[in-house]
Amino acid sequence: MTQTNPVDIISDELPEDTVDTVVIGGGAAGLNGALMLARSRRSVVVVDAGDPRNAPADAVHGAIGLDGTPPAELLRRGREDVRRYGGLVVAGTVVDAAPLPPAADGDLGFRVRLADGRAVTARRLLVATGLRDVLPEVPGLAEHWGHHVVHCPYCHGWEVRDETIGVIATGPMSVHQALLFRQLTDDVVYFSRGIDLDDPDRARLAARGVRVVEAPVSEVLRADDGGIAGVRLADGDVIERRVLAVGTTLQARTEGLEALGLATEEVPPGIGTRFVSGLAGATDVPGVWVAGNATDLTAQVGAAAAAGALAGARINADLVIAEADAAVVATDTVGSVA
Repeated sequence: MTQTNPVDIISDELPEDTVDTVVIGGGAAGLNGALMLARSRRSVVVVDAGDPRNAPADAVHGAIGLDGTPPAELLRRGREDVRRYGGLVVAGTVVDAAPLPPAADGDLGFRVRLADGRAVTARRLLVATGLRDVLPEVPGLAEHWGHHVVHCPYCHGWEVRDETIGVIATGPMSVHQALLFRQLTDDVVYFSRGIDLDDPDRARLAARGVRVVEAPVSEVLRADDGGIAGVRLADGDVIERRVLAVGTTLQARTEGLEALGLATEEVPPGIGTRFVSGLAGATDVPGVWVAGNATDLTAQVGAAAAAGALAGARINADLVIAEADAAVVATDTVGSVA
């Protein structure tokens, strides 16, 4: 182990030899995929940029046996697990991943290049880059992200129960979000921000005692204790709130992967963009799998980890078949020569 990156990920040295699999992304999906591969005695390298989506959060919730664990601690344990079975975790940012010409035995290959110029080759790739949350452009909102500004009632709802909550609408699903948070507190205000509400939605909100505010949101006000004091409207009125819920636009992290030619698609209604994947994370690009939030935009930590494990198992199975087929060819060649 040779270096520590700015977010304190101890980095292994990048191997010179071709490895069985490079995992791009060191979150729950990537680490669990790497764990499955390493336990199958595969050479595996996880390239971790050290920028997890849930870094601002205080704890992971909704994951049995891990509830309340700080995200950084969960990932630290995950890296230890991968290394225990011989896997490597390398701190770095992938700037280019591209297929190589087939090997002499017909097997696949990829070259992965990092921002500092280092490179590694692999027979298979697991893309687990996660996603990026894009917040609406409301002054004062972003600085509270992950603490007093939340998005998921299952991830953070218990922690903000009984607070005064404001839901800042970003699309049609925001009404559903307001009703979910109404389950956790009896004081919810819905800031529509110009989004039309149909009669059934208005009826549901009214029946649950959710106040609808039509005036545009001008800014989020900071409280003396560093939290949120409320929301200032365009007409100058201030509505006191301690917590804001907002649906972000979810964008799979695709940077550096363009040369792979992985298909992406928009997820309606306005939820975001994901990598297209099939069974166990398989893609249309031979030798490349994808797992976690990069393809399942709404997966929580437990679901992302499970998807990574399944993809890792499928990659190992694919390698097993490739090696068995190569062994058959080699045996036939020896037999024909003899």
